[in-house]
Amino acid sequence: MAELVQYYGTGRRKTAIARVFLRPGSGEFKVNGKAFDEYFVTPSQRIAAKRALVSTDTGATFNVLANVCGGGVAGQADAVRLGITRALMLFNAELRKQLKAEGMVTATARQRAQEVRTEGRTQALPVQQAVRFELVVRGLLTAEN
Repeated sequence: MAELVQYYGTGRRKTAIARVFLRPGSGEFKVNGKAFDEYFVTPSQRIAAKRALVSTDTGATFNVLANVCGGGVAGQADAVRLGITRALMLFNAELRKQLKAEGMVTATARQRAQEVRTEGRTQALPVQQAVRFELVVRGLLTAEN
């Protein structure tokens, strides 16, 4: 049985995670089993996802299969871009220099900060208004302040 040739890369952006497989082929692109244009609707998402393939002129030489979960569609497009970048570097290590010059090798670390919940409260942020109200009721603070 012939061994399947494929290159794998994982991409992450915010909470989106993409598992990308590059297989030698005609340039077919599928995301979660759907056609590329069907999954990424806006032109900016399409450009972001295919950026690594376009910059290295390898778009027509690989079939791309991507499994994406989490986050929004824009974050998923960036996660697919990073996954393709990492898979291309496995295919040809000399592409790293070109991809790094275009800023595609580094994952952006921007992620929504998780707020710490205080004990005994259902909300994350402390309520400053309640503390002020208590001080006014006790007579320690005037209402004008």
